[in-house]
Amino acid sequence: MATGIRDEDAAPVTTEDLLEDLRTIVRDAEALLRATEGQAGEKVAELRARVRASLDDARGRLEDAGVEATQRAKSAVRSADNYAHENPWLLIGIAAGLGFLIGRSGRR
Repeated sequence: MATGIRDEDAAPVTTEDLLEDLRTIVRDAEALLRATEGQAGEKVAELRARVRASLDDARGRLEDAGVEATQRAKSAVRSADNYAHENPWLLIGIAAGLGFLIGRSGRR
């Protein structure tokens, strides 16, 4: 049972974890809406309308989060590419040093 207290040894929660949880909630809520389609009554109709509005909002937020994550990833790739083009000899030196260290450790 979840207590709300976070275990210190637990992996940190990532944005992708939260997005996946939100996707699961959306799928479950859609299934609930389909299951209650035949139910009649003013309160049920009102509740279904509120849930539908919340789902539409959640879908929009998921799409926005996906677009934002894609843009951040592309920006990071561009920054790394620019750095590599501006400092090729530094990267060659780092790669050679790592190759040397890996080679030395493999001989032992």
